[in-house]
Amino acid sequence: MFAAFGFQALGVVVGDMYFIDPAPLAGQETPERGVRLELRLVDRADPQGSIYAGVPIAFTRPVWRVDLFGSTESPPGTLDRAHHHPRFNGWEPACRHFVDELSADPLAWLADQLADPAAILARAGVDADEVSTADKAGLAAAGPEIVAVVKRMLDGVRDGELAPAPAEPIAAARTGWL
Repeated sequence: MFAAFGFQALGVVVGDMYFIDPAPLAGQETPERGVRLELRLVDRADPQGSIYAGVPIAFTRPVWRVDLFGSTESPPGTLDRAHHHPRFNGWEPACRHFVDELSADPLAWLADQLADPAAILARAGVDADEVSTADKAGLAAAGPEIVAVVKRMLDGVRDGELAPAPAEPIAAARTGWL
């Protein structure tokens, strides 16, 4: 499943994931499943044709990521691998940051973060001129709706409806949109 929220130059994408790292770090050897949220920059082009034509929209460079993941060996709904990446280097995320508040109450932590987009962008190293005040206000206002979508996806993962495991055992996997 994939959901997107777009503003002017800023967007949020959310999707379920199943992940097997072919070269895991210590303590992360088992597969993970859960929900990923990314804050991305958005490009909107002119309509491609008449005034009625579709408008190309691209969710481009990610600037912040939240992975609400749990080990597949943990009970369903356990988010024992929940973390975030406060910044990216191009398309590559910086190291995982594990935060006690994120693990204790992921949805409340996420809501608090989305309420302050300027702080997220500053930590991500995004130039203040790249994102308008309207974008930041729009993201903050949409925060509760975004968190509700994340909750629905987490419920789907917990219930086994989303982030399914591959049918056959494999050494590496990455399912989902993100």
